[in-house]
Amino acid sequence: MGVRKHERAKAIKLEKQQTAFAKLNNCPTSPRKMRLVVDQIRGQKVDRALALLKFSSKEAASKVEKLLLSAIANWQAKNEDADVEKAGLYVSEIRVDGGTMLKRLRPAPQGRAHRIRKRSNHVTIVLNAINQSVSN
Repeated sequence: MGVRKHERAKAIKLEKQQTAFAKLNNCPTSPRKMRLVVDQIRGQKVDRALALLKFSSKEAASKVEKLLLSAIANWQAKNEDADVEKAGLYVSEIRVDGGTMLKRLRPAPQGRAHRIRKRSNHVTIVLNAINQSVSN
């Protein structure tokens, strides 16, 4: 029983070493606009995802590209001896959640006021390696 626990712990450690993540909090873009960009790269390989983001005309694409580069750097910090191209990194999970909302008032006709909600979001990206042959 002790041997199985040890093997399982080793497998979990290897799995954690294969993954890397990065977070972007309180990005001043609405979550709806950010999801349009994020949906394009979900499940893609890292090099293809970077190409899609680089040539996208959306403003949110530059922020997601920077976040993806940060996640790649985090993976490299965990796996110093491994090569990014050989590992076959891909975007295994990417999530956009609503952040804090700035509430403002805008003057409206006949002395009224309308509430303006300036939305923000949180983006979480998780990278995973396809090749399981990363040496320890």
